Parts: sequence; C-alpha cells; structure tokens
Amino acid sequence: MGAGAWGSALAQVLADAGNSVTLWARRPEIADEINTACRNRRYLGDAVLPTGIRATPDPAKALVGMTTVLFAVPSQVMRANLTEWTGLIDNDATLVSLAKGVEVDSLMRMSQVVVQVTGADASRVAVLSGPNLASEIVERQPAATVIACSDSGRAVAVQRMLSAGYFRPYTNADVIGVEIGGACKNVIALACGVAAGVGLGENTAAAIITRGLAEIMRLGIALGAKPATLAGLAGVGDLVATCTSPYSRNRTFGERLGRGSTMESALEAADGHIAEGVTSCQSVLALASSYDVEMPLTDAVYRVCHQGLLVHDAMALLLGRSTKPE
Repeated sequence: MGAGAWGSALAQVLADAGNSVTLWARRPEIADEINTACRNRRYLGDAVLPTGIRATPDPAKALVGMTTVLFAVPSQVMRANLTEWTGLIDNDATLVSLAKGVEVDSLMRMSQVVVQVTGADASRVAVLSGPNLASEIVERQPAATVIACSDSGRAVAVQRMLSAGYFRPYTNADVIGVEIGGACKNVIALACGVAAGVGLGENTAAAIITRGLAEIMRLGIALGAKPATLAGLAGVGDLVATCTSPYSRNRTFGERLGRGSTMESALEAADGHIAEGVTSCQSVLALASSYDVEMPLTDAVYRVCHQGLLVHDAMALLLGRSTKPE
C-alpha cells in the first residue's frame, strides 16, 4: 500500500521472490504507468519493474482477500490511510509497517498506530526496517533487512516472502528496537547532512553517527528495546547507510540546509520526496522528553527545522556543551 520509491522497490523484491503482488498507488497515472510500461518514473527513474506487479488506485481491489498487507505510506499519514482501509482488510491478515517515524500527536510508534486503528492483535503486526536505500534495491544490489514481530511464525512467513537472491531478511522479536532505530536514524542523517553542507568532513560525520547512536540507544532502552537490536541492521546498519549515502533524502535535505537554504526552499527542492526526519525530530524529541532522555543532536535538528535556529549557532551549541565521560 503505497507506490513511492520504497513501496515500489519492495514490490519488486516480493515479485522477484515469486509472489503475486498488488501495488496500491494513490495517483492513477502512476498505477497506469506501472501496468503498461513497468516503470514508476516519478520515484524510480527508468528502472524496469517486474511484470508480476499489478498496480491499482483502488484500495478495495488492492486489499480484499489479501493475507499479507505491507503499509508503505509516510508515518504521519499512516493513521488517516488506515482509517479508510481497515474495513477492507482480512481479519487474520498479517500487517507489516514499512514506515519509519513516531506519530506527532500521539507519540506512538507505527505498529502501535496500526494496532489502535485496525483493532488487530499486536501479534498480527510486523515491522520492517534496515539499511535499505530504494535506488540500490531496484538495481538488485545485495541488501539485508530486519522483520520484527512478536509472533515468530508470522515473522518467518514474511521473511520467506521477501527472500530474493539479492535481498536477505532476518527475523527479530524486538519490535520496539527495530522501530526506534528506524525513526531516529532519519534525524541523525539530517544532522550529518547539515555538517556536510557547511563543509565539515569525515571526523565530524563519524562523531555525529556515533553520538547519534548513543542517544538512539538511550531512548530505545528506556522504551524497552534490546541493545543488541540497535547494534544490528535496524540500528547501526540503517544509521550508517542513511547518514552517509547521497541517495538518502534526509542527508540530502540536511545538506541543503547546511549550504544556506531555508526550510521552504529545501522542501521545494525535494520535489515531493519526503524527508521523514523533518517531522520525526519533533515527535522523537517529545517522546524522549516524556521518558526524561537527553537527545542533544535531535534537539539541535529540531531547533533548526522548527524554531529557526541558524545552522552555525546549532553547531556552536553542540560544541559548547560541557565535557563529560563517554
């Protein structure tokens, strides 16, 4: 459900793994292009998608009778979409969230939103997260991911559906850890992008990634996540990929800010491609505050994106913090 870059890329993985795949596209013209030309030029350029993907703009045609549903819509519109779709979903379908974020108003993780809106038991809800840049997956470059679900049987079933020659899924029972890693890494990637935009180098990037991981782990552990999860693909792996890749929307957005773009011009330059970290910094910071967890990098990104703090002033604030043991 969702024919953006990530939804379309994962549809390809599912088709390559031998599944029958229906892809819901909000825009009818995107569905038509996928069906007639096997392309989604809006999000994937000239990449050719498998012929086994059937696209439709009709949610009922996409959902009715499906045993597994993957939600690939942005985190902040997940609730609104689910409200429309819930009546069409099979009562025992496995529901898989691909979104990375924390809802602004409720401070819920995406799996919690899915449970609340659909009324599904938490054991039916899985989450997928990892170092998965859509542009590389569409090129069938080797990648790995994590599928987390409290029901190991459902996790293994989704794992088998996604096991393509170039895509290796691992299972995990730690839903909280996988979701927190995915939500927070976008914010740290924004910080890395800002640093690169002002001309800072690899030492700075390494420091931001490492200290960013430290604050992600503080929040994750406070919520009940396992440290090993955040040291794995859904934590460190996703963090490194998103913070260092020129194909990362969040890093690229941060770079624009670092080079002096306003929020408005940076959003315009993104051309509809959402940098989740812009919103996530607000909800992640609020969630951390409710657990009395300190997240200075996330706070700096929030101030730049939402309170008009100048990039150089944000850097000065971070460097001016009191020294302490690591």
